[in-house]
Amino acid sequence: MKSRRALLMLGLAMVLGLAAVLLASRWLRQPASSTVRIAVAAADVGLGQRLAPDMLSLAEWPASSVPAGARREVAALAGRVLKASVQRGEPVTETKLAPAGTLGGLSALIAEGKRAITVRVNDVVGVAGFALPGNFVDILVYAPAQNNGSSGNEAALSKIVLERILVLAVAQEVARDDTKPRVVNAVTLEVTPGQAEQLDLARSVGTLSLVLRNQVDPRPGATAGATRHSVLGLEAALTAPHAAAATAPPAAAPRLARAALPPSAEPVRYCIGVIDGNRSSKECL
Repeated sequence: MKSRRALLMLGLAMVLGLAAVLLASRWLRQPASSTVRIAVAAADVGLGQRLAPDMLSLAEWPASSVPAGARREVAALAGRVLKASVQRGEPVTETKLAPAGTLGGLSALIAEGKRAITVRVNDVVGVAGFALPGNFVDILVYAPAQNNGSSGNEAALSKIVLERILVLAVAQEVARDDTKPRVVNAVTLEVTPGQAEQLDLARSVGTLSLVLRNQVDPRPGATAGATRHSVLGLEAALTAPHAAAATAPPAAAPRLARAALPPSAEPVRYCIGVIDGNRSSKECL
């Protein structure tokens, strides 16, 4: 009885061992996943920087998941300028590079057909330092009241003149750190040539302010602007009496008592008879 049990256990062990050998051999016969060597960043590189050979290295990457636009030679990337920052070990693809021949610096970040213009800001105008590179802002201008002489007075006005303007740089830095807002004295914005003219004129008209907006909200904020009367609610107070006067029914004309007039009568006349020789006449007064 004991020998039969021992033989059964021995046979089971042999079957399990054979199954393990078969599974291991099948797994070893599987073809190894092929890899390719692509160019990656050897260190953190900020946008606008020109790539040097020591900033890049080659790394093994699965052939089935190579990013589009990845380069396989480091020499081909030397001298190119980044238009987006890359982290260490991240593939350097064509979409993150400025066109070939672009010089480094801020000019590499300006889109085609756009211009860069710098405006002076302070801790309030610059949204307390939260207007960072890559954010979108609206430009608000405050025009003080003016006396135009014979043409009358122009009331003070606050109006959004430009919307969804990209912040390229704050001070002299194009990199951003969302955890460290910075109060600076200048902000560089990306605008079209027409917007650059409007912004330059707005600076001479009054005081500029930046209004930080949602990154993914493209809706325009069309407004008529704010004046002293509209902010204090004086426009409604001024127009209410005129509206009431216009809607009120006309007042009835007062009836005048007609005075009794005497009936018309012939005025009293006095006549005198005159005899002149053989002639006689009558003269009435």
